[in-house]
Amino acid sequence: MRAVVISTPGGPEVLTVVEVPDPVPGPDEILVEVVATAVNRADILQRLGRYPAPAGAAADVPGLEFSGRVRAVGGRVTRWSPGDAVMGLVGGGAYAELLTLHEREAIAVPEGMAVADAGAVPEVFTTAYDALFLQGGLRGGGRALVHAGASGVGTAAIQIVKALGARVAVTCSAGKVAACEALGADLVVDYTSADFGVEVAAWTGPDGVDVVLDVVGGEYLDRNLDVLTTGGTIVQVGILGSPDAMLPLPKLLARRARLIGTVLRSRPLEEKIAVARRVEADLLPLFDAGLLHPVIDRRVPFAEVADAHRAVESNEVIGKVAIDVAS
Repeated sequence: MRAVVISTPGGPEVLTVVEVPDPVPGPDEILVEVVATAVNRADILQRLGRYPAPAGAAADVPGLEFSGRVRAVGGRVTRWSPGDAVMGLVGGGAYAELLTLHEREAIAVPEGMAVADAGAVPEVFTTAYDALFLQGGLRGGGRALVHAGASGVGTAAIQIVKALGARVAVTCSAGKVAACEALGADLVVDYTSADFGVEVAAWTGPDGVDVVLDVVGGEYLDRNLDVLTTGGTIVQVGILGSPDAMLPLPKLLARRARLIGTVLRSRPLEEKIAVARRVEADLLPLFDAGLLHPVIDRRVPFAEVADAHRAVESNEVIGKVAIDVAS
């Protein structure tokens, strides 16, 4: 099969399409013919040599999410049959024509959605739902603040929050405000010209937000606490800014707040399975009802994967950059 390998840590030019051996599914695994995948920040960090693949994942083949069709199943598999359309998360290896994963990690492609579009669903919708609702405890009627609202995770978060009856404020740059508003965000703050702390405080009044989903880090930590309600939660899912932050303990204590750091990639198998099952049960009906959809900025052919990375690194895209693996 063809796969994209990282020949050496570096820029997008180190991504090379080569022939590698086909994977073989274990007794509880399915073999999937990949139709599409998408670029995630973790892929870029792995390419740069800053985020190694977890044990058991392909060390030199990036890619955390996929959509495709089942080609073969292991001897103990009961959930899937050859030809089924599936999507899901893997620790690595999705930039390839074939991959394997445990049958319970796979999720059915939503009814009516093109299999190629589903490749841009798993990572961002799972991350947003897990962070805001499963870990953050957001409920209908609550309020969330989501940073990088026009990112893949941000565009997924806006839709999920609105579909589940909560309200959401987001931050983004000036050229992306209209896109976030169109997705249904209740408040959009252009961080290049306004202070999100001031704007969010005016929006919530003294109540504050229940959950903050932050991908920035750095000095945002202190400012997130300023707009958090008593008993609220900050969920840190990435670090686009400084990796160092001062934690103002008096604010944390006064708000009886929780600060959660989270990643999906390195979780134990059973935890990944549990999240996949919740996403399938809770979000697939929302996709089927037309309340959720992937936001795809552009599609890039498999052989031009380096251009996909360059697009994401430009910070000019809205939503996801999809990679079409199958021609």
